[in-house]
Amino acid sequence: MLEHGGQLRHAAKSYHISLEKWVDLSTGINPNGFPIPDIPSKCWQRLPEDNDGLLTAAQDYYQAESLLAVAGSQAAIQNLPLLYSHSKVGVLHPAYAEHGACWQQAGHQIIKLTPETVDAYLTQLQVLIIVNPNNPTGHLFSQQQLLDWHKVLQTNNGLLIIDEAFMDTTITNSLSHLSPQRGLIILRSIGKFFGLAGIRCGFVIAEAKLLNSLEKKLGVWSLSHPSRYVATHALMDTHWQQNTLKNLPKQAQRLQKLLYSNNLLVSGSHALFHWVKTPTAKTVHQQLAQQGIWTRLFTKPTSLRFGLPKDESEWQRLSQALFSLQES
Repeated sequence: MLEHGGQLRHAAKSYHISLEKWVDLSTGINPNGFPIPDIPSKCWQRLPEDNDGLLTAAQDYYQAESLLAVAGSQAAIQNLPLLYSHSKVGVLHPAYAEHGACWQQAGHQIIKLTPETVDAYLTQLQVLIIVNPNNPTGHLFSQQQLLDWHKVLQTNNGLLIIDEAFMDTTITNSLSHLSPQRGLIILRSIGKFFGLAGIRCGFVIAEAKLLNSLEKKLGVWSLSHPSRYVATHALMDTHWQQNTLKNLPKQAQRLQKLLYSNNLLVSGSHALFHWVKTPTAKTVHQQLAQQGIWTRLFTKPTSLRFGLPKDESEWQRLSQALFSLQES
């Protein structure tokens, strides 16, 4: 099992700090997510129904007609490798590690790439997986760059998979509105921007044939009725979306200034997180954890990811904890 952000109960046990006293900055999930509406009792009593409005809401939000709702984009990440014969698969590093792990487990050959080395290996690949914006580096690929790579891959019937889990704040770089196209799969998530990781809802945008094959692999009722209900409301609430799009960049800028003022130089950014590459990452991670601040530690390369604090109290706790590092 790969390590991920969160795991707050493990942190509480390891550092002997009760669960409610932690500030969790480890996930990159919007800490002020979409407010959950009242869920009708029928949602808990009836099986999920495909004609409940979720598909229409998602088609409108993502500007894509051909899509499939799944139990978080992770469900697609785990099952897509099972639909293809053994291939050479290019994956970004560092990036969301589940992509490479799942394809490797399914018997595919993995080639680790950076944004700068993709072109050199592209003609050797049957599958290229791009996380855009990348997690944890924040690197953002342009539409044209991705379309150029897709064109090259198509000369050998190759496949381009784009994980757009963090795309909601940089929507002009999305390719969802250009789908469906042969050999193009786009993954979207409700968990990050909407702050609804717990409902396990995501979408696969691709050709209908591929979606049918994936749906058969996943089986019926992969997404619960309450999850579908909440996701539909979130996708339709344009007022909340617009306010959040205005507020997140301000919060991101505040976090960046705070990190810089405490000698933590930001190596990559997104509206929901900042990535700090430093040889002292493990020490900083541990020292912050001792004060109840939980960050995401990476070892290759040695780095930290900081998500956004939820409220002013958490901002002050982070500020004081970072200041204490300078005095130690």
